[in-house]
Amino acid sequence: MSELLPNDMNLMVSGARVGVELDDVPAEDVVSGAPRQGIAELGAIGGAEAGIWELRGGVVTDTEVDELFVVLSGSAIVELLDEDRAVEVGPGDVMRLLAGTRTRWTVEDHIRKVYISAE
Repeated sequence: MSELLPNDMNLMVSGARVGVELDDVPAEDVVSGAPRQGIAELGAIGGAEAGIWELRGGVVTDTEVDELFVVLSGSAIVELLDEDRAVEVGPGDVMRLLAGTRTRWTVEDHIRKVYISAE
Protein backbone atom coordinates (compact mmCIF):
# COMPACT_ATOMS: atom_id res chain seq x y z
CA MET A 1 0.00 0.00 0.00
CA SER A 2 1.51 3.35 -0.94
CA GLU A 3 1.26 6.49 1.14
CA LEU A 4 -1.06 9.19 -0.20
CA LEU A 5 0.88 12.00 1.54
CA PRO A 6 4.60 11.08 1.47
CA ASN A 7 7.02 12.98 3.71
CA ASP A 8 8.88 14.68 0.85
CA MET A 9 5.99 16.58 -0.77
CA ASN A 10 3.35 19.20 0.07
CA LEU A 11 0.13 17.49 -1.03
CA MET A 12 -3.62 17.41 -0.30
CA VAL A 13 -6.17 14.62 -0.54
CA SER A 14 -9.91 14.66 0.05
CA GLY A 15 -10.46 12.45 3.08
CA ALA A 16 -14.14 12.18 2.18
CA ARG A 17 -13.48 10.95 -1.36
CA VAL A 18 -10.24 8.94 -1.23
CA GLY A 19 -10.79 5.29 -2.14
CA VAL A 20 -10.68 2.82 0.73
CA GLU A 21 -10.64 -0.85 -0.26
CA LEU A 22 -12.87 -2.79 2.14
CA ASP A 23 -12.29 -6.35 3.38
CA ASP A 24 -14.21 -8.56 5.77
CA VAL A 25 -13.42 -7.97 9.43
CA PRO A 26 -11.67 -11.03 10.94
CA ALA A 27 -14.32 -13.38 12.39
CA GLU A 28 -12.84 -13.24 15.91
CA ASP A 29 -13.52 -9.46 16.01
CA VAL A 30 -17.14 -9.62 14.74
CA VAL A 31 -19.94 -9.38 17.29
CA SER A 32 -22.79 -9.11 14.76
CA GLY A 33 -23.54 -8.27 11.14
CA ALA A 34 -21.17 -8.69 8.23
CA PRO A 35 -18.84 -5.73 8.76
CA ARG A 36 -16.22 -4.68 6.25
CA GLN A 37 -13.30 -2.35 6.92
CA GLY A 38 -10.33 -0.79 5.18
CA ILE A 39 -7.48 1.68 5.52
CA ALA A 40 -5.93 4.21 3.15
CA GLU A 41 -2.43 5.05 4.41
CA LEU A 42 -1.71 8.77 4.40
CA GLY A 43 1.86 8.62 5.68
CA ALA A 44 3.84 9.34 8.83
CA ILE A 45 4.43 12.48 10.85
CA GLY A 46 6.74 12.74 13.83
CA GLY A 47 6.98 8.95 14.08
CA ALA A 48 3.19 8.47 14.15
CA GLU A 49 1.13 6.86 11.40
CA ALA A 50 -1.74 8.72 9.72
CA GLY A 51 -4.51 7.24 7.63
CA ILE A 52 -8.18 6.99 6.80
CA TRP A 53 -10.15 4.09 8.27
CA GLU A 54 -13.64 3.05 7.24
CA LEU A 55 -15.98 0.48 8.79
CA ARG A 56 -19.33 -0.55 7.34
CA GLY A 57 -22.34 -2.36 8.76
CA GLY A 58 -21.86 -4.26 11.96
CA VAL A 59 -20.55 -4.52 15.48
CA VAL A 60 -16.86 -5.26 16.06
CA THR A 61 -14.43 -5.37 18.96
CA ASP A 62 -10.88 -4.05 19.05
CA THR A 63 -7.99 -3.36 21.39
CA GLU A 64 -6.81 0.12 20.55
CA VAL A 65 -3.39 1.63 19.93
CA ASP A 66 -2.66 5.19 21.09
CA GLU A 67 -4.78 7.21 18.67
CA LEU A 68 -6.39 10.56 17.95
CA PHE A 69 -9.12 10.60 15.27
CA VAL A 70 -11.57 12.94 13.55
CA VAL A 71 -14.80 11.53 12.10
CA LEU A 72 -15.23 12.57 8.46
CA SER A 73 -18.58 10.90 7.75
CA GLY A 74 -21.03 8.44 9.23
CA SER A 75 -21.31 7.60 12.90
CA ALA A 76 -20.65 4.96 15.52
CA ILE A 77 -21.23 4.14 19.13
CA VAL A 78 -17.85 3.40 20.69
CA GLU A 79 -18.16 1.41 23.89
CA LEU A 80 -15.15 1.71 26.19
CA LEU A 81 -15.46 -1.73 27.71
CA ASP A 82 -13.00 -1.24 30.58
CA GLU A 83 -14.72 2.00 31.61
CA ASP A 84 -18.29 0.73 31.23
CA ARG A 85 -19.35 3.75 29.15
CA ALA A 86 -20.15 4.58 25.54
CA VAL A 87 -19.50 7.59 23.32
CA GLU A 88 -21.48 8.38 20.17
CA VAL A 89 -19.30 9.97 17.47
CA GLY A 90 -20.24 11.63 14.19
CA PRO A 91 -18.89 14.08 11.59
CA GLY A 92 -16.51 16.62 13.06
CA ASP A 93 -16.07 14.83 16.38
CA VAL A 94 -12.51 14.35 17.66
CA MET A 95 -11.66 11.49 20.04
CA ARG A 96 -8.58 10.21 21.82
CA LEU A 97 -8.16 6.48 22.48
CA LEU A 98 -5.46 5.19 24.81
CA ALA A 99 -3.36 2.16 23.91
CA GLY A 100 -4.80 -1.03 25.37
CA THR A 101 -8.37 0.25 25.60
CA ARG A 102 -10.84 -2.51 24.73
CA THR A 103 -13.66 -1.18 22.52
CA ARG A 104 -16.84 -2.31 20.80
CA TRP A 105 -17.82 -0.31 17.69
CA THR A 106 -21.49 -0.35 16.64
CA VAL A 107 -21.92 1.00 13.10
CA GLU A 108 -25.35 1.02 11.48
CA ASP A 109 -24.24 2.26 8.04
CA HIS A 110 -20.61 3.43 8.06
CA ILE A 111 -17.97 5.48 9.80
CA ARG A 112 -14.97 7.08 8.10
CA LYS A 113 -12.28 8.71 10.17
CA VAL A 114 -8.83 10.18 9.72
CA TYR A 115 -6.48 9.01 12.43
CA ILE A 116 -3.01 9.62 13.82
CA SER A 117 -1.69 6.68 15.82
CA ALA A 118 1.41 5.41 17.54
CA GLU A 119 2.20 2.01 19.03
